[in-house]
Amino acid sequence: MEGATLLQVVRIHLSPDAVLFLMIFLHIIDDFCLQGIMASMKQKSWWQEHPVGSKPKYKNDYIAALFAHSFSWSFMIMLPVMLWGQWEWPILIANMFTHAAIDDAKANKMQINLVQDQIYHLIQILMTWLIFVVI
Repeated sequence: MEGATLLQVVRIHLSPDAVLFLMIFLHIIDDFCLQGIMASMKQKSWWQEHPVGSKPKYKNDYIAALFAHSFSWSFMIMLPVMLWGQWEWPILIANMFTHAAIDDAKANKMQINLVQDQIYHLIQILMTWLIFVVI
């Protein structure tokens, strides 16, 4: 292993299915454990009910929270792919915008429920895994 980079060493020890399960685990950590106040701030209704939100200049601040969480989630689920030795920033951006659209449909437009939200996120993870690990 002399001269091997850390990513090359780690990749040797990660099987394709381990990458997928790690992606799903990190999804659960980021989507359920790490959001904190962001879970509320990405909802338009939180800003409307919060004293600050009554001011017109804050009416779209939920979008910043939505994208901050979406970036965090997208980066988190792609960490195992990076350890696998693959990386494409356009996929990160696509995951970020897709995640934001899904969360907006659940949190603001009330078009989907939590189960549908999670199914869509798992489809995102599976597609990302297929792109980098399988294909």
